[in-house]
Amino acid sequence: MSDYSSSNGNSKNEQLDEFRVSDAGQPMTTNQGRQVSNDERILTAGERGPGVLENVHFFEKMTSFGHETVPPRRLHARGYGAHGEFECYQSMKQFTKAGFLQEAGKKTPLFVRFSTVQGNKGSKDTARDLRCLGVKMYTEEGNIDLTTIDFPVLINQDPMKFPDLIHAYQPEPRTGMPQAAGAHDNFWDYVANNPESLHMTLWVMSDRGVLRSYRMMESWSVNTYLFVNEEGVKTFVRYVWKPVLGSHSLLMDEAQKIGGIDPDFHRRDLRDAIDQGAYAEYELGVQLISEEDQFNYDFDILDSTKFWPEELIPVQMIGKMTLNRNVENDFAENEQVAFNPANVVPGIGFSNDPVLQGRLIAYQPTQYHRLGGKNFQHLPINRPICPFHNNQQEGYMNYEIDADQTNYHQNSLLNNTPYTTPPEQGGYEHYPSQVSGHLTRERPEKFDDHFTQPRIFWNSLTAIERQHMIEALNFQIGSVKSESVRQQAVDLLVNVDKNMAATVADNVGVSRPSGTHVSVSTSYPSLSQTGTPKYAFSLKVGVLIGDGFNANEVTRTLQTLKEYGVFVVIVSDTLGTVTGDDGTTLKVDKTFLTTNPYLLDSLYIIGGQSKVQDKFNDEVNEYVNVAYKHYKPIGVASTGQSYLAASGTNNSAGVVYTGNNADFGLDFVRAIKQQRFWDRT
Repeated sequence: MSDYSSSNGNSKNEQLDEFRVSDAGQPMTTNQGRQVSNDERILTAGERGPGVLENVHFFEKMTSFGHETVPPRRLHARGYGAHGEFECYQSMKQFTKAGFLQEAGKKTPLFVRFSTVQGNKGSKDTARDLRCLGVKMYTEEGNIDLTTIDFPVLINQDPMKFPDLIHAYQPEPRTGMPQAAGAHDNFWDYVANNPESLHMTLWVMSDRGVLRSYRMMESWSVNTYLFVNEEGVKTFVRYVWKPVLGSHSLLMDEAQKIGGIDPDFHRRDLRDAIDQGAYAEYELGVQLISEEDQFNYDFDILDSTKFWPEELIPVQMIGKMTLNRNVENDFAENEQVAFNPANVVPGIGFSNDPVLQGRLIAYQPTQYHRLGGKNFQHLPINRPICPFHNNQQEGYMNYEIDADQTNYHQNSLLNNTPYTTPPEQGGYEHYPSQVSGHLTRERPEKFDDHFTQPRIFWNSLTAIERQHMIEALNFQIGSVKSESVRQQAVDLLVNVDKNMAATVADNVGVSRPSGTHVSVSTSYPSLSQTGTPKYAFSLKVGVLIGDGFNANEVTRTLQTLKEYGVFVVIVSDTLGTVTGDDGTTLKVDKTFLTTNPYLLDSLYIIGGQSKVQDKFNDEVNEYVNVAYKHYKPIGVASTGQSYLAASGTNNSAGVVYTGNNADFGLDFVRAIKQQRFWDRT
């Protein structure tokens, strides 16, 4: 067994020190170390003559530039990552012998990458899409790659169909459009003719399809793994990451607008938060089912298109992941990191989940293609922190010098090293499950129930969440050109809810479907975002301000906001400073032009004087109108009431006025924490 005290949460960072380089203060050289005297002009035959073959430095520089890129990921091309650590809450040795889960307080370094699925590298972060979270844990026993998605269900039950799904989901092959959107004929034709895909599609159409922040993203393993303890007893397990800040979403209109205003919205949010010390935190939960209980449910626990209800199979929190360090080089870390669900350690195994079985053989050859060969595993970001030894050798870009005489197993010249390790001493052993039966492509009958759980999901949503899903379906199916496909899509939706399908049919110009939804009344609160934790911490407040503000009032409010960890952005018509009534100055962070109301979680309206007063007032009014119609919290200073005066036609829910309120700052923080006021009129 490994010495678990030999590493800590900083071990990977210490390992990466060996590979960090800096050119600061150094003379320029070629890759061979020859110092360069001119890096601006090529050699020519005369002042106005042609270039010559002797331009060797230019040839090296331009050739290197032309080969800087690697093939983008076929999926998940758009992504961003960060470093962090995982801390175990309690020993899980009752269920698994995995070393990183053996003792409370044990810290393990890790790297994560968040990503969308459909779009290319240049697409937008806020697309309505499935999002993935890959976590690479660098344990003493080897790397663990835990790959999760932001829904508890997957879109296909069998890996054989995965290429078809992605072909249908990604841009239409004749046009290459649309980018980062499933709102097209091919995708909805696939959904309509593959009913197992409906469940996850509805999750994409829910608010979770347009998340507010990677820091507020809940994600599930979807696939069923095994925990195996020292006695060889197996337990079925699914993982879920629960964001400490809760699971929160954008509105569809916000997501679409932000995609154009700031395509890097999610990655910028993650990086800025870490830079400001607001580290992203997620608790790791596990759902456990004993081997003898695996058939006790009305769904098959190996079916990746079915969730495990938390109300039936409780989530046990076993640790916390903290993302506390940003990447130093996007290519070396975000682009070159490579995940594979087959990367596990002793104590973690694989169930007969068909999709998982397919994934175990799909990732490795994909990385060979993308990163140029088998030695991608030696790249710094992918290296384990524990030693690794085997007889695998050579290949493209092999930069290790193997000095041993032998390169084969079972030898006498090196006393049969590297040697295998018995399971009782830490060697990995596949769980010795009994397998029997005829070769078949059949699946259990429970796999064929495609509508019960989607109906439960619909039942579990609030009225607001249902309305948002209908709006998403109206947009997506309404973007389909084929009337036949639109009709087939709503004919499928009727199995989930008759009224919902009829409403969508009316909006997309097809006939209301016949039939009705499955007779299921079950609902689970855990499927709705309503009960998620809410905090004002790290939410962004735009302070709309000009000169002449009430310095005492504003300074006091800003201090309260900062005490509660609210990110404050001072916004005015020009950069520089604004000056209060007593000479107090505030530095302007953004202008009305360089930020946008869609990028802010709430507003603090102060107003003030400007050299171009009418334009200033118009800008403030525009910000207020956008925030108000998106149900965001708004704080109004004594000098800002003319921009949002109370009236008999509006109930002003979520609008906090200063007035004579000595607790204005705290009341505003409470409103920011609430985030949305759906009853606003």
